[in-house]
Amino acid sequence: MKNPCTMTEVQSSQIRAIGFDPATKTLAVQFLRGDQKTALYPGVEPEQFEAFTTSQSLGKFFGQHIKPRKDFSYADAPEKAEAQG
Repeated sequence: MKNPCTMTEVQSSQIRAIGFDPATKTLAVQFLRGDQKTALYPGVEPEQFEAFTTSQSLGKFFGQHIKPRKDFSYADAPEKAEAQG
C-alpha cells in the first residue's frame, strides 16, 4: 500500500516521523529502530491525531493508544521525512 501521508520528522526516542491523511483517516508512523518501514493505521480520527501530536511523549501515547491496534499495514517503501522547522 502506498503511504498517503506527508511525513514530518519528530523529536522522539522511538519515532522518526509521523504523518496523517484526514481524507482517509490514516496515521503513518516511521520508527527509529528496526527496518524503518512506515506503519499505516487506518480509521484514526483527527482528534486522536491531534492528541498524539500534542502529547508530552509521542512514544508513550503511541504505546498506550495506537500500538494495541492490530489493524495496521506497512507502506510499500519508506518515504523521506520533511524536517520540522
